[in-house]
Amino acid sequence: MLRVGVHTSISGGVDKSVDRAYHLGCTAFQIFTRNPRGWKMAPLREEEKALYRSKVERYGFNGFNVAHMPYLPNLSSPKDDIYEKSLNTFINELIRCEELGIPYLVIHLGSHMGSGFDRGKKRLVDAIYKAVEEVDNNVRILLENMAGQKNNMGSRFEDLKTLYNELSGLEDRIGFCFDTAHAFSAGYDLKIKSGVKTTVEEFDSLVGWDNVFVIHLNDSKHEVGSGRDHHEHIGMGYIGEKGFKYLLEYPFIKDKPLILETPVDERRGDVGNIAMVWLLAGEDPPSNLIERWLKTASEDGIDIKIIKSFL
Repeated sequence: MLRVGVHTSISGGVDKSVDRAYHLGCTAFQIFTRNPRGWKMAPLREEEKALYRSKVERYGFNGFNVAHMPYLPNLSSPKDDIYEKSLNTFINELIRCEELGIPYLVIHLGSHMGSGFDRGKKRLVDAIYKAVEEVDNNVRILLENMAGQKNNMGSRFEDLKTLYNELSGLEDRIGFCFDTAHAFSAGYDLKIKSGVKTTVEEFDSLVGWDNVFVIHLNDSKHEVGSGRDHHEHIGMGYIGEKGFKYLLEYPFIKDKPLILETPVDERRGDVGNIAMVWLLAGEDPPSNLIERWLKTASEDGIDIKIIKSFL
């Protein structure tokens, strides 16, 4: 069965994110464990942690629930104050993931802010080693490829390989999250079959798909190589439906948790993007998922056409 889902809100309590994922017909999902736009964090309540864990178990999300680092941290920053706050947040996120039973924490690799890749690499690698030394648990840290913005770390696959090699000895604690929109924006052409083949093979030779544990499946609002990080609905952007069909022909991509970070607007909702992935992957969803999609889509009326493709 495909494991496809979206990033769900923790408003009202982190356990509510599980209810929302189930309601949307997700088979995987991603959250922030706290407010992603600030440095402060409230401790997780015991009742909240227990409810989250029990709902993940009840709805069959075990092993397919993912956490993402907040927006503000920059683990490659040359500025000591930002770096220390970022490291502290990172350590706390690893602890929170363990408390919630979340197996994966996706981290952005940050920006060296003009100090150079090598300086940024040292900061980032040191942060990961320090965090792993401080928090000895089974949460796997997933390094996410970036979109090619100026000074960003890890947009090119060879840079990801360099970072991985620097983290020798941590193979059981680290891995990768592959973001399709980021790769496309960084110059890897995923809209044509030959481009997908070249990208898949290059990534495998440098990083290895066995080291990828989560896929961020996103379309892009901008052309290949734009260096701009703006996501689009699945198939509605420059990667397009054909690009995703080509990608999803590879079992080592299709069989991983596929997390969508797509817009929600009058053109399509989360349910429509989830259903579209099933459609493009050529998979028949279980009837109970279709029932949930129809119920949710009937509330906004914008995703019915895609869902009816399965009826």
